Amino acid sequence: MSDAATAVEIHGTCARGFEPVRDTFAAHFVGAGEVGASVAVVRDGEVVVDLWGGAADQARTRPWRRDTLANVWSTTKGMGALVCGMLVERGLIAYSDKVSKHWPEFAAQGKGDITIGQMLSHQAGLCGPAVPTTAEEMCDHALMAQRLAAQAPIWAPGSRSGYHALTVGILAGELVSRVTGKSIGTWFRENVAQPYKVDFHIGLPASEDVRVAEMIPAAKSNMPPPETLNISQIAALGNPAPDARVPNERFWRGAELSSANGQGTAAAIARVYGALAGDGRIDGKVLVKPETIRAMTDLQIEGHDEVLAMPARWGAGFILNVGGLYGPNDAAFGHSGWGGSFGMADPKTGLAIAYVMNQMGPDLAGDARANALIAASYAAL
Repeated sequence: MSDAATAVEIHGTCARGFEPVRDTFAAHFVGAGEVGASVAVVRDGEVVVDLWGGAADQARTRPWRRDTLANVWSTTKGMGALVCGMLVERGLIAYSDKVSKHWPEFAAQGKGDITIGQMLSHQAGLCGPAVPTTAEEMCDHALMAQRLAAQAPIWAPGSRSGYHALTVGILAGELVSRVTGKSIGTWFRENVAQPYKVDFHIGLPASEDVRVAEMIPAAKSNMPPPETLNISQIAALGNPAPDARVPNERFWRGAELSSANGQGTAAAIARVYGALAGDGRIDGKVLVKPETIRAMTDLQIEGHDEVLAMPARWGAGFILNVGGLYGPNDAAFGHSGWGGSFGMADPKTGLAIAYVMNQMGPDLAGDARANALIAASYAAL
């Protein structure tokens, strides 16, 4: 590692051959404005990189520790997709089921034929609320589920995809609640986090706030100017108006919004994606079966996304690799979060990578730091 890259002490472990990941991670604290972050890589079920460094707050008074949690925005969606996949595996739902089979009120306004697979792949036309909505209201699950059930879709469901930036978490959460009788955060905790020792939370107890990093907004944003947005983008990206500091509020951390407010470590995310990159096991214990992984990542729709305004390929809640977002292999999949975080799996190589940080970058996806860490991980192969 170069002298310049030792300005911030990097902690953790890095297997021989994966030094490019460590060097890239360290260099970001020098040349990419990194404040605090963690990165983890799993190869064939084995943790080969588990690194962290920097500060957990903007004032740099708290060191980033191994168990520091950070809000990962839409990287949370991968965990929500996993929950739905596990319910499919258990026979409680099918991706071909109509949402209204389990949630009858959802059939209002011509939505009765929308399938669970379409809902999870952003085809439902409910990419944002129809009425002005605050961040606090978005965290009121019962209120938002009622509003979305009564709402007319913006486009003909199934005709296109349009990224449901926040609302897909409400839709998935209500589906899980209707089927299991438990909130999605509770179900995740009882069936994933606790039994598999995955330090990730959809709905963070106040007792864990001491471990949470302060999220720091990007100096600039690459979001398009409001006057250039189409109706779907306005709904998805502007209602409520994006606020990069809202994860620092208790009401946000405590909500169970599986689209945007997950709190976790890179190691936790990589453990989950490590299972999805392989045979579905974590530490030898089955999380999901290989056929479930295939079902979760079967192509639901591809083409121009109405909200993201770029080509997209969607599985049942996962982003399928497009444009090299998750490395060179088409089989790779995962989910990225606003500002830079991501988790991904590549079944072709057995590789899983995750990155979590508090200094947000300007992009919804394709963060330069994330891209560099993915490239370094593949270089190590």
